[in-house]
Amino acid sequence: MKILGMDMLFKDLTQDINPHQAYRIKKLKSQLEKSESYEEWKMLALKIDEESGAQEWKYDNCSPYFDAEIIAHRLSLLKRYRFQKRTHDLMYLLREGLTYDIANIAHPMLFTATYVGTKKIIEDYVEEVSESLAFVASAACQCLSLTEKIDFFQHCKKAYGQPALMFSGGATLGLFHTGVCKALLEQDLMPKVLSGSSAGAIMTAMLGTSKPSEISGLLHGENFFSEAFHFRKISEILKNNGGLADVKYLKNFLIENLGNITFAEAFKESGLHINVAVAPYDSSQQARIMNAYTSPDLLVWSAVLASCAVPILFPPVKLTSKRHDGQLTPYMADARWVDGSVRSDFPQEKMARLYNLNYTIASQVNPHIVPFMQTDAERYRQDMLSWPERIIRRQSKVISKGIVDFTRGRVGKIPPVRRLLDHSYGVFNQGYYGDLNIVGNYSLRHYSYMLQNPRPYLFQLLQREGERATWPKISSIETHARVGKTIQHCLELLSYQDDPAQKRAEFIAV
Repeated sequence: MKILGMDMLFKDLTQDINPHQAYRIKKLKSQLEKSESYEEWKMLALKIDEESGAQEWKYDNCSPYFDAEIIAHRLSLLKRYRFQKRTHDLMYLLREGLTYDIANIAHPMLFTATYVGTKKIIEDYVEEVSESLAFVASAACQCLSLTEKIDFFQHCKKAYGQPALMFSGGATLGLFHTGVCKALLEQDLMPKVLSGSSAGAIMTAMLGTSKPSEISGLLHGENFFSEAFHFRKISEILKNNGGLADVKYLKNFLIENLGNITFAEAFKESGLHINVAVAPYDSSQQARIMNAYTSPDLLVWSAVLASCAVPILFPPVKLTSKRHDGQLTPYMADARWVDGSVRSDFPQEKMARLYNLNYTIASQVNPHIVPFMQTDAERYRQDMLSWPERIIRRQSKVISKGIVDFTRGRVGKIPPVRRLLDHSYGVFNQGYYGDLNIVGNYSLRHYSYMLQNPRPYLFQLLQREGERATWPKISSIETHARVGKTIQHCLELLSYQDDPAQKRAEFIAV
């Protein structure tokens, strides 16, 4: 997997290197692209940072992207209060800064100058916040009762929020998402909130209906190798209004792998908050996310089938729910539904209200989006040379939306035409970036994979691409996640200490 834009990132840092250093860096980058594990990738990446001089950048606090003075002052106070055991002052200071991007330390440009890590002062600050939280939870902090500590960390958890991982559509290219999950799980960085549309909905549902012990087998390809796509003959297409592919094959694939489990039951099974984006076939209505809060009785496979109903490829479908007595019944019987990615590929705003999100990770493989996506370095450049491209991109989107909107106002009286134009407007009108973005690197051959049925060789190929695309992001995800994970671990430890019944049961079991 090629590291997008990395050569540009090191242009300024490698101006003074000699030919021998340049040769070593080129050789290391070649090895980096062939890495077989994150540990190997990280070792090589650190060597490149050292050879290129990028490591020196970490020790320079001057940056237009974050306020180093605020961080330095808070870091000094946190250390002093912790060493002096001034617990109440420490708690006050921690509460004051409970956000993952305080003083803008999460700015994407702070994670583009080196392959691994960011400014040393930022890393030290995140480390000190975690150490300070751990001190409050520890036995060394004796001025607080167990109840007071639990109340403090419950407040911290709510104030700090949690991340979400969003999977885009992309048909069979969605196997890329398995590599993203594998890389994150291996580093214990997998969020508890997931969303997906179309192919991403399949990934979300596969994870969300599995027990934690089954995830490893799932990401090794179990249950993926089935006939999901079967294309209809021209004569069959002309006979009725169905799509190019036979929806029965996809439906059987989903029922076989997901079973008749509802969103509420899926949460009890996996402990994951899964969200599936669907859009009403009636385009005057807004897209929705189905989950254990908004549609607890809806069958997961039914929502995923609707989210995969890409216009033209599959016909719109009806949803199915399960009653309290186990009887399957129609969900909103008069409504039909289609692929959620046409209007809400990444429903981050809706999820933020439900799950108190602080940042999102986007795994993007949509074939009509990936070629136009920019790296963080390209998106956040501030030099004048970037202005023409920024203006062209922004105005192109405005003009495209205007043309589609104008057209549907003139020729939109015919329902099929209006629906097609509404879907087109939805594609132009939505955002395709998260706070952190893991993006596939496409060549023309990837488009030939799109509608192939999942096969072992294709699974392994796309999964490895997903892993390699994730490895450069691990460093920034670790930094973003560190404080939130510390809060969660402290709360779990304190809650365990507060539950003597559980401790007795575990002692008896031993």
